[in-house]
Amino acid sequence: MIIRSQLAGVGRRVFNAAPSAQLHLSHIGSNPIPIPETVKFETTTTSISILGPLGKTTLPLYPFVNIDLSDPKLMLVTVQDAEIQQQRRMWGTTRTLISNAITGMSEGFSIPLFLVGVGYRVAMEEDPRGTADGNTGRRLNMKLGYSHPVLVPIPPHIKAEVPLPTKITLFCTDKHQLGLFAAKVQGYRKPEPYKGKGIFRGNETVKIKSVKKK
Repeated sequence: MIIRSQLAGVGRRVFNAAPSAQLHLSHIGSNPIPIPETVKFETTTTSISILGPLGKTTLPLYPFVNIDLSDPKLMLVTVQDAEIQQQRRMWGTTRTLISNAITGMSEGFSIPLFLVGVGYRVAMEEDPRGTADGNTGRRLNMKLGYSHPVLVPIPPHIKAEVPLPTKITLFCTDKHQLGLFAAKVQGYRKPEPYKGKGIFRGNETVKIKSVKKK
């Protein structure tokens, strides 16, 4: 005698609706960071200090971030549990910040700015206010088509040079601070798409728009 309950499962396929466990990885965070010979590190449970020819900087670390320096030429950044969203998100961010700090302390970052426009000129000059405002005592004097010159003091963390009357070279060990100051300078005359004038960053270009005729 065949019991009905025994036949109930015959010919049936069992599906499990629960998602299978997968290991989430950060494509950025999992990449090893090359270590130059001129860079040294000091690590604690809450921070990492990077020492190089251009100075020293310290970055805070989350408790779940691990730094592996067993290889003198490569640094590995890992997290305790990549399945946790916050840890996975900060994994790549921490790796990027450390990589930028290593580059900043060993080589630094530079951005060239070009003044494009008829009569656009720039010169480096002494700031009559000196270092009273916490600046370096020097400033950019830019002619950008306004009725007045644009004067931009140079902050202490930025090194600026004017090799040509239409070119500014900015240098800093901090990539973020460098980008902020470059954006500030560009803000006085942003590249516009009609005549192609403005302050351009590096190889930056704009697509020239045609003016519609009525």
